[in-house]
Amino acid sequence: MGIQHTYLYESLMTVSASLASNPDADARSYAEGRRAAKRAAAQEIGVDAGFIDHLVEAFYAKIRDDEMLGPIFAERITDWPMHLSRMKSFWRSILHNSGEFSGNPMLKHLSIPDLELAHFAHWLDLFYATLRDLEEHPAATALVGRRARMIADSLLTAIEMRRSGLAGGRAGKDLPHV
Repeated sequence: MGIQHTYLYESLMTVSASLASNPDADARSYAEGRRAAKRAAAQEIGVDAGFIDHLVEAFYAKIRDDEMLGPIFAERITDWPMHLSRMKSFWRSILHNSGEFSGNPMLKHLSIPDLELAHFAHWLDLFYATLRDLEEHPAATALVGRRARMIADSLLTAIEMRRSGLAGGRAGKDLPHV
């Protein structure tokens, strides 16, 4: 075996031994790298913590004033500053993969009676309008809008599958796009 092959073999064996002895550290390192890359890509198009804070504040101001959605939120949220803080954490987790949000939005939404396509479509329309009001970079609007639609689709689909079984599996197919 030549010197290069010996070095390569020893390097591979060292990496393999390291992975075998500490797979959690490797997975953690990989996850941290992916989080940093996702955050950097979002920040490059203006989706930084300040943008997320401003988006959440502006969007929920619209929600609170909305005839359809305002009452639904008002029944459930008594501490708006705390809710806004949680939503900022949620959106940083979604857009920056920060891992800081803990909670179960699915259970919260499943417990609200009579939510349907019209509610989620209207929520998205308000969200998209807020994005357009704040838009500084079209790619930012597209990124955040896609994530919002994915969330609305997931929540609506779960609600409909709970009501109708597998027949509800495509409940979000008619939701608007950004």
